[in-house]
Amino acid sequence: MNAQTIQAAHDRIRSYIHRTPVLTNRTIDALAGAEIHFKCENFQKIGAFKARGGLNAVLQLSPDERRAGIVTHSSGNHAQAIAYAAKQVNVRAYIVMPSTAPQVKKDAVRDYGAEVIECEPILVAREQGVRDVIARTGAALVHPFDDDRVIAGQATAAKELIEDAGIDRAFDWILAPVGGGGLLSGTALSSHFFSPTTKVMAGEPEGAADAVLSFASGRVESAPYINTIADGLLTNLSDRTLAIIRQHVTAIKTVSDPEIIAAMRLVWERMKIIIEPSCAVPLAVVLKHRDQFVGQKVGIILTGGNVDLGKLPF
Repeated sequence: MNAQTIQAAHDRIRSYIHRTPVLTNRTIDALAGAEIHFKCENFQKIGAFKARGGLNAVLQLSPDERRAGIVTHSSGNHAQAIAYAAKQVNVRAYIVMPSTAPQVKKDAVRDYGAEVIECEPILVAREQGVRDVIARTGAALVHPFDDDRVIAGQATAAKELIEDAGIDRAFDWILAPVGGGGLLSGTALSSHFFSPTTKVMAGEPEGAADAVLSFASGRVESAPYINTIADGLLTNLSDRTLAIIRQHVTAIKTVSDPEIIAAMRLVWERMKIIIEPSCAVPLAVVLKHRDQFVGQKVGIILTGGNVDLGKLPF
C-alpha cells in the first residue's frame, strides 16, 4: 500500500462520511502534561471510524459481487459500517454477530436493513457463520480488518487528523487502540506517508492483550485471558495487520479496565462527548505513561461512541 492508495480511498468515500472535528481540552492537557488533539470519530457516520473502511471496501465491489451481497462478522461497529455502506449502494448485507454484542449495536445493524445472524461469542463460531452464509448466498466477504481496502479506508482518519492539526507542528505521537489492527495499521501507514517524523503507539486492554504479545514475537498470538470492558478490542491481529504494525508502530502499551473507565469518564465529564470504552484506551495509555508524553504534541483517535447506556461503568 502507498500514499496514493490512501488518497484514492479518501476521494472514494469523502461524500459518504463526515470529516470529523479535532477537539482539545485544557483540563486533560494539564493532567497529561501534553498537547492532545482528539480526532472525534465518535461523531462519524454509524458512530465509529469503521464507516471509512466499510465504505471503501463496499464501493469497490464488482457488479457480480453486488448482486450476491456481502457478508462479514463483527461484534458491533464494523457490522454497522458494512450495513450502512451496503444501504448506500442498495446491496444485501449479512452480518454474523456474537450473541453477547451490545444490543444497541445489533439494533442499529438491523435498522440499516442488514440481516443479523447471531453466534457464540468466539472467533471460530463467527468464522463458521460467515462460511455458512457464503455457502448459502455466494456473498462476498468484507473482513473487519484483514483486508487492504478496509485498512486504506481506516487510514483516512489519521490522514485527516494530520491535515487538520498536524501541519504547523507535526505530531510527536499518534495513538489508536488495537483489536484486529485495521485502524492501527491504517494509522501507522498514514503517519508514515503523510507525517514521517510522527511515531505511532497502540493501546490495548490488559484483558485482551494479544497484540502486545504478537508485536514481540512476530507471530499472531492469542491473549492469555479475555476479560475487559473494551468489547470492541477482543479480536486477534492477522498476519497482514501484524506485518504492517511491526514495521511502522513504535510500541503497544496495555491498560487495566479501571484505567480505561477513568479515561472514559474523564472524556464524558470534561469534553461533554460520548465515547465507548474501547475508545478510551489510548487516553488511558497517555495518562498511565505521562512521563513519556510530557511536553509533546499527541494525536488520539477517538474511535467511536456506540455505548449501551443501560450498562455504563460509572
